[in-house]
Amino acid sequence: MARDENMIAALKRERATYVSRGEDDRVAQVDEQLKHYGYEGTQDADPGAVVEPQGRTSTAGQRTAESGTPAEGEQAAQTGATSSKASKKSS
Repeated sequence: MARDENMIAALKRERATYVSRGEDDRVAQVDEQLKHYGYEGTQDADPGAVVEPQGRTSTAGQRTAESGTPAEGEQAAQTGATSSKASKKSS
């Protein structure tokens, strides 16, 4: 059932794109697919409403400009690189 809901959400976003571009033939094709997955267009107040895509919420392991902190693997590589430089200087 969740797959159908995901497909319906994706088709609604696709449909909104075609509506904004004025591609009525493509809108009709997407409407057919929506019906196939059990979606009825009467469920929305405005069938031409733009559905904003939902972004991913997980940022684990990503390096951001604000924090400037490297990921765990990068930290290990950096500390290994600095310790090897130090040992070369002392030899």
